[in-house]
Amino acid sequence: MVVLLLSVVSILVVYSSIVALAYRYKAGDTEYYLFKHSTIIGFGLLLMYMTHKVKYTYFSRLSQIALYISVPLLLFTLLKGVSAGEASRWLKIPGTSLTFQTSDFAKLALIAYVARVLAIKQGQIKDFKSAFVPIVIPVMVICGLILPANFSTAAVLFVTCLVIMFIGRINLKYILSLVGIGITCMLLIGVLVFYFPKVIPRGQTWKARIENFSKGDSESNYQAEQAKIAIATGGTFGKGPGGSTQRNFLPQASSDFIYAIIIEEYGIIAAFILLFLYVILFFRAVRIAGKSEKTFATLLAIGLCFSLVFQGMINMAVAVNLFPVTGQPLPLVSMGGTSIWFTSIAIGIVLSVSSEVEKDTKAAAGETA
Repeated sequence: MVVLLLSVVSILVVYSSIVALAYRYKAGDTEYYLFKHSTIIGFGLLLMYMTHKVKYTYFSRLSQIALYISVPLLLFTLLKGVSAGEASRWLKIPGTSLTFQTSDFAKLALIAYVARVLAIKQGQIKDFKSAFVPIVIPVMVICGLILPANFSTAAVLFVTCLVIMFIGRINLKYILSLVGIGITCMLLIGVLVFYFPKVIPRGQTWKARIENFSKGDSESNYQAEQAKIAIATGGTFGKGPGGSTQRNFLPQASSDFIYAIIIEEYGIIAAFILLFLYVILFFRAVRIAGKSEKTFATLLAIGLCFSLVFQGMINMAVAVNLFPVTGQPLPLVSMGGTSIWFTSIAIGIVLSVSSEVEKDTKAAAGETA
């Protein structure tokens, strides 16, 4: 129900927010984007339904294959991918006009793989060599390959893996050491960004975003200023569906800053309701995980849902100017293509876990009776 509600919100707000985009590229034909986005949402729901019919244990084996595929895919994307804003994040799907972000595929693969290894290694989970090393190497490799083009996605994935490892009972000192390595890498990147920005492909962009955010002036923070205007003019109950004016001035109004448009049109109350829906989504994942007796199922459900909700919180934080601009879409709401499909697959996997847990509960109740 949460996914269906978010999908309805997505169609309504995307249709309202793509006016400027439609005039720029389609001579004002907003119906084109409405049909396209509705089709993507509909196919995403179909993918979610089909995925939930697959027993979640199959994803344990698939995660190995997917992880091996992810490494060359990410490398190829960095070298030959479709670029936008100096970031090579997408690969073109042959024979179509569609592109897909390889980091979305790698994110699913890595979360499932970490959950798999943790489940298998529970007998020696506190051991450094046999449990921690087989997990940390893929995490560092995948996050390291994503980082040059998409720092925020790499950071979200890294934190998600840390959470899964903590729940999976990896020795806390190893986790803290990994956190220390992460902080050290961030400091090193910070030094390179500010003193040698040309060394990193996206260095100048990252430097500009951090500097603009720290300055806080209107000229440097055009997107943030327009988002704050949208939020301020929306008030408690908003201007009503289609009543946004900032959609004409706010870049990425239908994707990165869609939360600001939601507040402008539907008010602060709608903003809190949307936030509450994501909290419910994570709460449901925790409930599903709590009822499961299988370690892999527990870690998989929590890892996938935590990643989606954490990404959503970051998007909202950027929209209200708590964080610098990151480029993270609002899951299931922002206009997108294959990103919505990968999100739908992730939720389908969680529903698959839920379905199996329900079957096990009914079977246990039958045996007791």
